[in-house]
Amino acid sequence: MRNIEIIRNFICAWSRLDPNELADFFTDGGSYHNMPTQPIVGKENVKVFIENFLASWTETNWKIINIVEDGEIVYCERIDRIKSTHGDVDLPCFGVFEMEKGKIHIWRDYFDLGMYTEAMS
Repeated sequence: MRNIEIIRNFICAWSRLDPNELADFFTDGGSYHNMPTQPIVGKENVKVFIENFLASWTETNWKIINIVEDGEIVYCERIDRIKSTHGDVDLPCFGVFEMEKGKIHIWRDYFDLGMYTEAMS
């Protein structure tokens, strides 16, 4: 499967709000870096972070605006539509996914943390 298809599947998987399924997309040493914060390193740590992140989410659908594959890198511009017990937001994001043998090794996500925080408070 091409890397772009793996990332499309990953983005679709978020709508199921299953941290185990989402963590399975990562290599054992993979990392998830929301650029305004510190990176989370290691598949198990990524799973725990996603679990905590999703704790208040009730629904999410991510709309891909643009997606491009360049070898082991996938770039994805998207809108993350999130509904939670604290608030709702349509969050513009840009993700850079560095792939390794069909898994996410490094994911850097760029977004406005203030916009997200304000919507969730």
